[in-house]
Amino acid sequence: MFKIPEQWQRVGLVLSHAQVGQNTQVVGDPCVVWDAEESVWRMFLFIQPTGHGQAVYQTDSATGKAQWHYRGALTFTNPHALIGGTTHKPFVVMDAYRPNQPARIDGRYGLVTVSFDNSHKVVQQAWSDRLAGPWTVDEHLLIDRGQAGAFDEKHVDAVSAYYFASRKEILYFYMGYPYERQPFALSPYGSALGSAIQKVDTGYTTKVGLALEPSGRLGHWGSGYVGGMQLFPGRDHKWIGLVNASPTPPHPNDMSPWREEPPPSLAGFVYCDEEIPTHHWHWYEHPIEQIDEIPDYALAWGERTNFWRQHIWIQLDGRALLLYNSGLYGSEQLFAKVSDVAFQIHDTIAMELP
Repeated sequence: MFKIPEQWQRVGLVLSHAQVGQNTQVVGDPCVVWDAEESVWRMFLFIQPTGHGQAVYQTDSATGKAQWHYRGALTFTNPHALIGGTTHKPFVVMDAYRPNQPARIDGRYGLVTVSFDNSHKVVQQAWSDRLAGPWTVDEHLLIDRGQAGAFDEKHVDAVSAYYFASRKEILYFYMGYPYERQPFALSPYGSALGSAIQKVDTGYTTKVGLALEPSGRLGHWGSGYVGGMQLFPGRDHKWIGLVNASPTPPHPNDMSPWREEPPPSLAGFVYCDEEIPTHHWHWYEHPIEQIDEIPDYALAWGERTNFWRQHIWIQLDGRALLLYNSGLYGSEQLFAKVSDVAFQIHDTIAMELP
């Protein structure tokens, strides 16, 4: 069961622009799962340009140290099925009760990814019998935009996915962007977190609705907009979620590149006590860290402006390694912090700290 860590210690830069490749602008939005076939941890990433990529955690023969090695873009058997011809922010379907463990569903692994329907973001699904790919894309949409006036009318983005084997259901969380004013007290144009459920036997997906809206308390770190979420079975509550959010509300007349997600993006936790956590999520009071708390040595590494989408990778001894992309908007790189004991391990998989 997951316990929210009380302290974090910076590890440093995990994947840089230079490690990924020439002309790389963004390295971030990580999703880490154990690849049993190759006996490695595999990371799925948002890489810009291209939109997607993967890395594996292996020992470097030159240094003798384990680290992440970039392995290039994801491969698809039918790339023509990607709406808009490209996709980004891939996330592997995980076992809801075992963090960082991919769900094998009818002999296959599932992947969700955000594609572009003209200028709008939508979610597609792909399947493979190997986490290394190639992936075969379902041509139909998994999660489409909402109806006129809905909180997700403009985009559905930053999707994550969790399999409940006993129910044969996949629970999705996604970031919904509105066109029109919403009944959010402090941020009527801020994005919110939505949920959807897919019945594996039929493949049919149903939107459940709002899971978490921006906080209604002035000055709260999540009162501006809500980003993607990672799910954990909790110790103090039935479920704990790790989210990124901001105290800054978007404004419809803002024409800046970050108009939908104005800085700062922060990270923190939410909780839910429902059996299936599709709704009734609640905010914790404080984020993990404020931007003005970044130490000088981390500024020298390149951290600043935002802590974008967060992802926790559970260590062998129960500690949590927090992965996040930070930096000037449009030029972020991947960093990490390690915690005290956060998870009571039952099924362990051998690994090392980076």
